[in-house]
Amino acid sequence: MVNTGGFTGLPGGVAVSHLRVYDWPAADGVCGGTPHMHLTCSEGYVVTGGRGAVQTLTTSGYEVTPLVPGTVAWFTPGTIHRLVNEDDLRITVLMQNSGLPEAGDAVLTLPPRYLTDPETYAAATRIPVDAPEEEQARAARARRDLALEGYRALREADGPEPLAAFHRAAAALVRPRLAEWRERWQRGAEAAAAATGEQLRRLEQGDATYLTEAAVRAELPSGHGKFGMCGRLDVYPGPA
Repeated sequence: MVNTGGFTGLPGGVAVSHLRVYDWPAADGVCGGTPHMHLTCSEGYVVTGGRGAVQTLTTSGYEVTPLVPGTVAWFTPGTIHRLVNEDDLRITVLMQNSGLPEAGDAVLTLPPRYLTDPETYAAATRIPVDAPEEEQARAARARRDLALEGYRALREADGPEPLAAFHRAAAALVRPRLAEWRERWQRGAEAAAAATGEQLRRLEQGDATYLTEAAVRAELPSGHGKFGMCGRLDVYPGPA
């Protein structure tokens, strides 16, 4: 049944988190996060403080987009991205499909030997959430550095096949979770679009009674300082 009063999640079925990008230096002397790619979600950055950049790699090539307070930058699925922290970079992240990028739709650019199956990949990327913070930080930094190894190989590749091979491996890794992702999309973005369609239909018929179902919601972060792919995250509750 369509919710004629409107979708009650964030507009369009997006989700947000607040990000403080890692200041850990990497082997190339650059401080920042873990390069990775989303397969079904666009992602946007609203820069709220500091200074940095996002490096991106697609079939069109390598680019660097500067990030300063007030910048709004976004990219579509298939964009490998690496956040660079030049001076206390802080971002509000907008995520399509009710936060799916932080709930599974992300594959790190690990070397090919770690992309062979979900178990091998999970072992190389797992953060021990019940461990002391220092151990979590070591694990997050180690997986960042491992992803940078694969990322450098993709950037330096001669020809399109290494990137195409990464795309194929990423698609195979996420295939077991697609039914779960579809359910999240149906509860979020699809439901939001369907609610708008129903509202338009009723307005066309001169029926505005659904406006009596208006509601207001507000939430505070449900977690602070989580070790994410790109930095420390303040996160909000997931979809119901």
